[in-house]
Amino acid sequence: MAERGVRWSRWERALLWGVLVVAWEAAWGQLHYSIPEEMPKGSFVGDVATDLRLQLPALSDSGVRILDKGRMQYFALHGKTGHLVTAEIIDREQLCESVQQCVLRCEVIVEGKMNIYGIEVEIMDVNDNSPSFREAEKELRMSETTAPGSRFPLTEAHDPDSGPNSVQSYELSGDEHFSLAVQTGPGGDQRPELVLAKALDREEAAFHELVLRASDGGEPARTGTARIRVAVLDANDNAPVFSQAEYTVRVPEDVPVGSTLVTVTATDPDEGLNGHVKFSLQKVSVKASLIFQLDAETGEIRLVKSLDFEESDSYEMEVQAEDGGGLFDTVKFVITVTDVNDNAPRISVQSVLSEISEDAPSGTMVALLHVQDRDSGPNGKVQCSITDSLPFRLEKSFENYYRVVTAEELDREQVSEYNVTVRAADGGSPALWSSAVLWLRVLDVNDNAPVFAEARYSARVPENNAAGALVLRVRAWDADWGQNARVRYRLGEGRVRGAPLSSYVSVEAETGALYALRSFDYEEVREVGLWVRAEDGGAPALSSNVSVRLVIVDENDNAPQVLYPPAAPLAAGAGWAGVELAPRSAEPGALVAKVVAVDADAGQNAWLSYELVKATEPGLFRVGLHSGEVRTARFPLSRDAARQSLVVVVKDHGRPALSATTTLTVVLAESVAELLAELGSAASAAAPGEPAGSLTRWLVLAVAAVSCLFLAFLLLLLALRLRRWRRSQLLAAGSGALRGVPASHFVGIDGVRAFLHSYSHEVSLTADSRKSQLRFSGASCCDTLPARPPAETSGGLVPTGDHAAENGEQVSFQVL
Repeated sequence: MAERGVRWSRWERALLWGVLVVAWEAAWGQLHYSIPEEMPKGSFVGDVATDLRLQLPALSDSGVRILDKGRMQYFALHGKTGHLVTAEIIDREQLCESVQQCVLRCEVIVEGKMNIYGIEVEIMDVNDNSPSFREAEKELRMSETTAPGSRFPLTEAHDPDSGPNSVQSYELSGDEHFSLAVQTGPGGDQRPELVLAKALDREEAAFHELVLRASDGGEPARTGTARIRVAVLDANDNAPVFSQAEYTVRVPEDVPVGSTLVTVTATDPDEGLNGHVKFSLQKVSVKASLIFQLDAETGEIRLVKSLDFEESDSYEMEVQAEDGGGLFDTVKFVITVTDVNDNAPRISVQSVLSEISEDAPSGTMVALLHVQDRDSGPNGKVQCSITDSLPFRLEKSFENYYRVVTAEELDREQVSEYNVTVRAADGGSPALWSSAVLWLRVLDVNDNAPVFAEARYSARVPENNAAGALVLRVRAWDADWGQNARVRYRLGEGRVRGAPLSSYVSVEAETGALYALRSFDYEEVREVGLWVRAEDGGAPALSSNVSVRLVIVDENDNAPQVLYPPAAPLAAGAGWAGVELAPRSAEPGALVAKVVAVDADAGQNAWLSYELVKATEPGLFRVGLHSGEVRTARFPLSRDAARQSLVVVVKDHGRPALSATTTLTVVLAESVAELLAELGSAASAAAPGEPAGSLTRWLVLAVAAVSCLFLAFLLLLLALRLRRWRRSQLLAAGSGALRGVPASHFVGIDGVRAFLHSYSHEVSLTADSRKSQLRFSGASCCDTLPARPPAETSGGLVPTGDHAAENGEQVSFQVL
C-alpha cells in the first residue's frame, strides 16, 4: 500500500506540473503541439481556436492568420474551424538531422486584437530509416603472421533516426577466425572493433568474408549490413610443390612442331613474389634442349623440332620450379616417343642386269635388291611384289635381300624390253609403299625364220614381155632383230622346158623383186612355177620358202592358120590345090566343103570367124560365120561356070584382129569323071606343056589319100567311143555328180563334113577320184582345131586351163 501511495503521488506531481506549464503558456500566449513525422499533407495538428479561447464568429471577424517570415510554411490554419493542419509532409531527419529534439515554430496573429501567439510543434521521430554504413564493402589486409587478439576498428553505422530508433547494437558473422567487440565512446556512441580470434594461414584461406550487421531499437527493428573482406598477406613460408611426383608423356613422332606436349604445374601457397613460380629445365641433354622448349611462366613444354622415333624413342630431363623467395622443387620428366608409320620402305638396287638373252633359262637372276623400313613393329614389316603379268618373280635371299629372277623363258619378239616395277609396302595403316623400276632389254636370238606376207604368190605376165620387166615382189618379215632379221631372197632350183629356171626369172636378194629375164611366149610356156627362199642373217641361218606361180597371159600375136584347103604350092598348077565337087543338082544349103583353120593363141584371140570375100558367082555359095562350112545358097544354073573360085577370109577376135585368106575351087559336076575332065581341061589350059596323064595321076593319089584318112578317122572314132563307154562304167559307182567345165577351156576339132568327124572329150579331174568327171560329145561343137600342145607334154592329156591342179582344184584336160 505504501508503494502504491508513492506511485500515485508521483503521477499527481507530474499532472500538477503539466497544469502549471499549460497555465504558464496560456498566460504568455504560447501553444505547444507534437506530431509524428511523415504525416500526410492536411493532417490535424491542434485546435488553435479552442486552445486560445477564440470564438468561431469572432475568429472570422478578427482575421486570424499565420505570419509569413519568408520561410517554408509547414503548417496552415483552417479559418472556419481554427484547426492547425500540416501544409507539407514533414521529414524529421531532413529538418533536424543533428538535433535531438526537433521543434517547428510559427506565430499566429489576431489582427482585430493585435495579439500574437506562438505555436511550437514538436516533430516526433518515427523509425523510418535503417542503419547504414558509409562503406557497404570494406577490405582489410592482414599478414598471416598477425598475432591472435589483435583489434581492427570498423566503420560505425549511421541511423538518421534518433533515440531508440537509432543504432543500438552490432553483430558479426561469417568466420571463426574473427570476433566482434563494441566500445562505447565518450558521447555514448558505440564503436565496433574486429578482433582476430585465431591465427591466419594464407595457404589455407587467402580471404575471409565477414558480414557486420547494425540494428536500431525501433519496433520492428531495422538493420543494415556491411561486407568486410579480410585479405591475408603472404609470408614466404612454403616452397613450390609439383602436382605430380613424375611426369611421363607418350607422344607420336608425327606430332606437329609447336604443339604443347604437357604443362607442368607447381603450386606455392604463398602470394606475390613468394608465390610466383618460374620453371626451368635441369639435367637436359643438348639434343633434347634443341627439341623441347619450356615456358618459364606457364610450365608448357612445347615441341620446337620434329621428333623421329628412329633417332630416339625417349627423352628424360628434370624440371625445376622456383618461387621468388628462392625456394624450389624438382620433378622428373620423361617423354616417350611412339612410332608412327611415317617411313616408306626403301628399295636399294645392289646389282642389276640391263640386258638378258631371250633364251636365258627360267630362274636366271636379273637383280639383287635390299629393302628396309626404318619404322618398327608392323609398320616396319615389308611385303615385296611384282606385277603378276610380268615373267619375273621375287625370291628372298638373305634377311632383307631379294632376288628378281625370270619366271619363264622370255620372247623378245613379243616383248623386247621390260620395265619391272618392284613394289614394297609396309604393314602400317594406312600402308606406305615405294617402288623401284628395273629396265631390262631382251637380247635377240635367231629363233624365228622369215615369214612371207602371203602363203603363195601368183602373177599374170603378158607374153612378149620386155626382158628385165618386174613381175612381182615377194616380201618376208623376220620377227628377230638386227642381223637376225635381215632377209635375203634367192630362187629355188628348177627347169622350164629343159632350161634352167634362172634363165627365165631372177630375184633381187635384198628387195625380193622378181624380174623376167626373157620374153615369154604363151604358145611355148603357159605357166611357170617356182620357189623363192627367204633366208635371215643369223648363225645358223633360218629360212622359209614360198611358191610363186607365173601365169603367161596370151596376146594376139598369131594370125589364123588355114589347114584346109591347103595352101597352093608355087609350082605350076598350084591353083588347084583345094578343089571340091558340087553336083549341079545340089539343093540350097547343101554342104560343099569346109574351111578348116586354127589359131595358136588362146581364148578370145583364138575365136575364128569366116567370111566369103570373093566368088565367081557371088550368090551361089555362102560360108558359115563360125563353122567355115561352104554351102550352096541356091540351085546351080546351067549358065553358072563349071569352075567356081571362092576367096575366104578367116579372122580371129584379138585386138587388133589378125586374119588369113584362102582360095577354094568348087567344080560343078555330077560325077567324078566330069570333075576329072574339068580339071584336066583346066590343067591343059593352065600348063600346055605338061602331059595330062601326070595331072590325072596326082588327082587319083589325092583322092586315095583322102579316103585313107577318112578310114583312119572312123577307126579312131570307134576306139574313142569304146573308151568313153568303159570310163562311164567306172565312174558310175562314184557319188559325185557330173559337172562340166566351161567351154572356153576347150578347143574344138572341125573338119570337112565329108571327110572328118570331130569329137570333143571333156575330162574334169580332182584329187578325189570319186569326184572326177568325163564327158564325151559326139557332135561337132567347135569351129576350130586346137593349137598343137607344147613339145614337153607327154601323153594324151594336155592342160588347157590357166593353172594346174593344186590342193583339189579342178583341172580341165582335152583328150585328142
